[in-house]
Amino acid sequence: MVYKFTILSDEVDDFVRVIKIDADATFYDFHKAILKACGYKDDQMTSFFICEDDWEKREEITLEDMGKSSSEEDVFIMKDTKINDLVEDEKQKLIYVFDPLTERSLFIELSEIIPGKDLLKAEIARKEGKAPIQTVDFETAMEKTLKNRMDNDDLDDSLYGDKDFNDDELDLDGFNISEGNPYDDSNY
Repeated sequence: MVYKFTILSDEVDDFVRVIKIDADATFYDFHKAILKACGYKDDQMTSFFICEDDWEKREEITLEDMGKSSSEEDVFIMKDTKINDLVEDEKQKLIYVFDPLTERSLFIELSEIIPGKDLLKAEIARKEGKAPIQTVDFETAMEKTLKNRMDNDDLDDSLYGDKDFNDDELDLDGFNISEGNPYDDSNY
């Protein structure tokens, strides 16, 4: 079987990659195909995540064994895990974290299953737009995030409350304010 994955970015609107890969290939093979399709270097600790329909992360497939799992948790390593071990249905969603320091990711969906075919190696079936840059400086990423938040007009209302709040409208009689230490054992 051949899996056809569509890959998108939330950073670059016109970025699309479609990769066809054998269902028996490993996540490491898929990782290498994504690097090639995006022109990325193989120098980051990337991870795949199998996701729910709402993109909530479930299982993680790591490049290397990070030794952080408990005995109850399955450990999936890219070189040891076949894609069809964890991906079986069309429309299955995955996230590929390509910049782990800033959690920047690509969004992947299994767009088609092609039965009765095999591929020896992955193919880039569609390549549109420029890929997001592979890594960004952490401070630059934080500055950009803060700037985006500051540019959001709703920030004051939703995060800090109503701009038109008047201290005189606060009814202090509704609060029980007592003197002394509220954590004193005699109060309990």
